[in-house]
Amino acid sequence: MTDKPTILVPGPVHPRVHERLQERFELVEVPLGEEFPLEAEQAAGVRGLTSFNFAPAAWIERLPALEIISNFGVGYDGVDTAAAAARGVVVTNTPDVLNDEVADTTIALLLNTIRRFPVAENWLRDGRWEREGAFPLSPLSLKGRHVGLYGLGRIGIEIARRLEPFKVKISYHTRSQRSDVPYSYQPTLIDLAKAVDTLICIVPKTPETCKAINREVLTALGPDGVLINVGRGWTVDEDDLETALRAGTIAAAGLDVFQDEPRVPKGLLELPNISLLPHVASASVPTRNAMADLVVDNLIRWFFDGVPLTPVPETPVKPA
Repeated sequence: MTDKPTILVPGPVHPRVHERLQERFELVEVPLGEEFPLEAEQAAGVRGLTSFNFAPAAWIERLPALEIISNFGVGYDGVDTAAAAARGVVVTNTPDVLNDEVADTTIALLLNTIRRFPVAENWLRDGRWEREGAFPLSPLSLKGRHVGLYGLGRIGIEIARRLEPFKVKISYHTRSQRSDVPYSYQPTLIDLAKAVDTLICIVPKTPETCKAINREVLTALGPDGVLINVGRGWTVDEDDLETALRAGTIAAAGLDVFQDEPRVPKGLLELPNISLLPHVASASVPTRNAMADLVVDNLIRWFFDGVPLTPVPETPVKPA
């Protein structure tokens, strides 16, 4: 017998999470899927759960002793927070530790999209510089642009601060206007798209953001427009985006996230005016290790001190 708290681990987990959890907890590792994999007796002993954005109500209901769900990642739309809150179960995520990495990647993706640096590098690597001469001038420039941020949370603020030295104008749209920023506010997403020529999407996955960037928004952005998405794939209507890029409704796009990852629409892959990344915004070893540590530290602080470090707003307790 052991007095270590039992943690349920569905599916693969970051190696650092696994290594550190083993030091303090008993682990029950199961496949990730819709079917709940434990018998009632084993489920009765589970007090914690950790995963990458996975904790459906059907699983929460089958874990009578569950106290905490520690989510790997800022987004937690795959965790049923309403079901957790109804049971008094704490939910935590990993904010802040990845803000800088995602913001840095956003600026890099923006520059890649506008200046076509990956295409230029391939031109050099393929020997075309020597055979055919200089790489063609990029049709777009960041200079003088008006950048709109759809979302101005923790990561959005970091993106905006990085944009300031580029001497671009910055506007934003969120559900509520902020009083602590110098950027101009637009009351709707359409208003933002009409006002700017560069739109950066960094909103979470909610019913309101599903395919919010559609034909109407892209048309408002205009023929010199550039779209960057580093938030959630489902925020952009990918069919409308492909149509807009082919027709010249907007000039270019850069995407790090997609609706049905890791599957990327063939039509997008064929386009010359889009820069595509395989969801790598926070994907550095130091940042992912920091996220892994926060996942484990939330569990440790809950079970040994009674207070989590980073509970989500829907959770029924205050942070440490």
